Amino acid sequence: MKEVSVINTITVPLGMEEIAVNIRNEYVLYFSKQDGFVSSTFYKSINREEDNTINYINIVVWASYSHFEKVVNSGFDNVEGENKDGMKVLGKGFPEPIKVSPGQYIIVDQTKA
Repeated sequence: MKEVSVINTITVPLGMEEIAVNIRNEYVLYFSKQDGFVSSTFYKSINREEDNTINYINIVVWASYSHFEKVVNSGFDNVEGENKDGMKVLGKGFPEPIKVSPGQYIIVDQTKA
């Protein structure tokens, strides 16, 4: 069983940083109570984009893809991305104009010092 990293790039307009961080924190609190949650790491770009947005990266690691699927479950099947608990998953829980680009990845290679 391979761990799955859900890596979301979150593009946040100037002035909406606190909203984005608070929503991310709500999700991590929810996810951390779910079976198969391993960890979450949150990154913030040190530079703004030309349009003054700032990028964040949120990485949530699940014990397996099936653990991830159980949390997301029906979110795959509806436009709102809502799961069985009423949480908008797959990056759908952030208000416009915040943009989330979600993806699911497995480790192919890893080098450590």
